[in-house]
Amino acid sequence: MIALWRTCGLTRSSNDTDADIDRKLALDDGGFFVAARRGQLVASVMAGYDGHRGWINHLAVDPSCRGDGVGRLIMDRAEQHLTVRGCPKINLQIRVENSGAIQFYERLGFSIDDVVSMGKRLIDDDSTPER
Repeated sequence: MIALWRTCGLTRSSNDTDADIDRKLALDDGGFFVAARRGQLVASVMAGYDGHRGWINHLAVDPSCRGDGVGRLIMDRAEQHLTVRGCPKINLQIRVENSGAIQFYERLGFSIDDVVSMGKRLIDDDSTPER
């Protein structure tokens, strides 16, 4: 999974990627989906719902599989998961330089919201011991 995320440019040195996965799995909310082809992991997505909005994180599709529908398929599964929970709207964040992802989400019906995304780190993963 981490290798796929690295290949897709989703990892950052400020995040402990192992901890991100562990945190999601600890929620046990069923919102972690993967796709495999011929025994190889080719896509993943984490979907969450906080009672107000759904969130999509770490959608990754192996570059060799892009354009063949696996991204749409895994997003459909994430949207179904959120819809069943009563989620009225999905939010996601894309780095501004990632024009391919912006175009992908636009093809799925997403549009740019007139908002400013802000963040505040509560846990400094840089100080987390290596695993």
